[in-house]
Amino acid sequence: MAARAGIPTGAHILCERGGRVLLLRRANTGFFDGLYSLPGGHVEEGESIVQAAARELEEETGLRAAPGDLEWLGVIHRRSDTNRIDFFLRARRWSGEPEVREPDKCAALDWFARDALPENLAPYVRVALEAGEGGWMRELGW
Repeated sequence: MAARAGIPTGAHILCERGGRVLLLRRANTGFFDGLYSLPGGHVEEGESIVQAAARELEEETGLRAAPGDLEWLGVIHRRSDTNRIDFFLRARRWSGEPEVREPDKCAALDWFARDALPENLAPYVRVALEAGEGGWMRELGW
């Protein structure tokens, strides 16, 4: 992974359907490979968090959500391989059916019941999913 100026900032999207959460299993990235995570990725230069979240959702799953259909859930400031900040948003609406759009980075995509999340879920994503409704902030690994 190339070095980034400042603190890496992530934007992650929660999509729910029928009480199930959409998760992707990471692969071949060198970062949490083999673990499930929410769709998402780094905020790029000149991009808002909401714009990044909508872009990452479409790039990774093919789902399209308008920025106005995304709502804030919370923030995690964590110490991982480096100092990181992750923003979590919920898609109230989206279009399309999810599919693996980046097979070089994603080994699987599936819907999981909230009470039956996979054991191999990225720890910070588990914290976010257990935090509940919006307005929360957590610090991990400090």
